[in-house]
Amino acid sequence: MNSERGALALVGSGEYMVHMQEIEFNLLYRGISKGKSKTFIQIPTGAGQESADRIDFWKERGAAQAKRLDVECRFLPILTREDALNPQYIEDVTNAGLIYFSGGDPGYITEVFHQTPLWEKIKSEFNSGTSLAGCSAGAMAFGSKIVGLRKSYIQSGLGLIPNIEVIPHYDKFLGWVPDRIASIALRSDLGSYLLGIDEDTALVLTDKWQVQGRAKVHVLKGLENSPQTFTSGQEIELLQSFA
Repeated sequence: MNSERGALALVGSGEYMVHMQEIEFNLLYRGISKGKSKTFIQIPTGAGQESADRIDFWKERGAAQAKRLDVECRFLPILTREDALNPQYIEDVTNAGLIYFSGGDPGYITEVFHQTPLWEKIKSEFNSGTSLAGCSAGAMAFGSKIVGLRKSYIQSGLGLIPNIEVIPHYDKFLGWVPDRIASIALRSDLGSYLLGIDEDTALVLTDKWQVQGRAKVHVLKGLENSPQTFTSGQEIELLQSFA
């Protein structure tokens, strides 16, 4: 991994919750240790097609977590592609300790951010030390491909991590749609890792990938002897590339 790069977290669910506080604290302070500011950026784009009440829900939940962390919180209402072209938001993400994409619709996140100056700026900040996290839809959107969980489809993602596909809420979805999960594993692209990340659990890359949180990460495809399951504190050796 590039030693200048910030931490990267792929989170199954639970953004801004009390039980995820330690994970988010460590992500933020990893960024601070690389010279970034004591600032926590919330990006609610995944919920951009939902109600104003839902957007306020994410804003309030993130603000409560930032208060627990004793850091500055900036909620950036980037809800449309026009918003992602706003130069003010480029200034707002500059030098942040942590930038966090919360859940919703991963395809919509891609639609809003794809090939925008703001997304290029976020990648630049990540490459210079800012920690970057995506929960549920956010984690899915960071890959090159998004796999449909409730119905069959494949959609382009933002491609930050081209060789990883994510199934968030894995422990829940496995009980709801086991046949769909099996079909995704069968068609996942050769050369890619297919990861099932349980709720309230994160796979975090600093120097190595490590499982953090209450449950497990499942490498369904891509490792020798897949599928394999890893618990909190265990490291996973994934060959990583970044766009």
